[in-house]
Amino acid sequence: MASIRLLVPGNIQHSSGGNIYNARLVAGLKALGEEVEVVAAEGGWPTPSARERRRLGALLGGRDPEVGPGPPVVIVDGLVAVGAPDELELAAKAGRETWVLEHMPLPETSDPASLEREARALRAATGVICTSTWAATKLAERGITGSSVALPGVEPAPEAPGSNPPHLAVVAALLPNKDQLLAVEALAGIQDLEWTASLVGSDQADPDYAGTVKAAIADLGLESRVQLTGELTGEALEAEWARTDLSLLVSRNEAFGMAVTESLAHGIPALVRAGTGAVEALSLAKLAAADGGARLPGAAVALPEGGQESPLLLAGVLRRWLEDSGIRRSWQAAALEARTRLPDWNGTAQTVLHLLAGREGKG
Repeated sequence: MASIRLLVPGNIQHSSGGNIYNARLVAGLKALGEEVEVVAAEGGWPTPSARERRRLGALLGGRDPEVGPGPPVVIVDGLVAVGAPDELELAAKAGRETWVLEHMPLPETSDPASLEREARALRAATGVICTSTWAATKLAERGITGSSVALPGVEPAPEAPGSNPPHLAVVAALLPNKDQLLAVEALAGIQDLEWTASLVGSDQADPDYAGTVKAAIADLGLESRVQLTGELTGEALEAEWARTDLSLLVSRNEAFGMAVTESLAHGIPALVRAGTGAVEALSLAKLAAADGGARLPGAAVALPEGGQESPLLLAGVLRRWLEDSGIRRSWQAAALEARTRLPDWNGTAQTVLHLLAGREGKG
């Protein structure tokens, strides 16, 4: 294969699971000897302007002199693809090799027109690569079958020593879907116990929501116990993981939840929301367990949206974990057992390359 062009959304500046996956995939493909060009498609994805769609069409079809003839294979991030079904259909008619890398299908609550645009874009593609089984299943439920799966890998990480009192971390950009507000409300229900917590993620992705979360922390009297760190990388992020004893990912919609496998790589158990793709990330540890047992390094908790039921349910689980040393030891042991057996990014790149090679030229 001569070269690959990966088109990524230029409007997502914070550290997201999709951005991290894309970067690790590119590094893995290059390590395998592939020539990869990454192009940031400028636009308000997934709702671009007509001009932005035309620009994308040139990147897909290679007819724009500024862009050049283009590589034989183009991979389009799903956030971009869903906003440009016409351009993907034109690329297909022109015989171009165009794949969609689907990180997160549109929520089922999206308007019918948006869901139809997503379906058209995915059906026009040469192939669809989902980053989780959950995402592929969701698409199949909508009649979009034949998707392949390339699960995220994880970087090896040092074992976290943890803290006393126990420290909890929510690693995700402050966004309504990530539901940090739920986590804060749950923590307010266990103030009689000893713990500290951090919300680790960008507060610029949605400043209004970040402001709501900050206000809730103040109103609930948690300012001395819940820290908003902003987005952390490198040594600062590693220091945060090192002091963490339990991570939480209670997103309303989550295709996989790479923060979960990153947590497990440090030997830190995780709590996730049942019914989301984060359960798949948590279950990787169960599949990887040396004895083949069914222990999970944490738990998947059913958390209905709206009302006060979910904060109470989450607070109850956190209370049991804090008060029962047996639960803490069991979850941590399962996480430690899995941390060296999690999938790596080299395997992700090899899977994607195998998929591309298997379909190359078939249209």
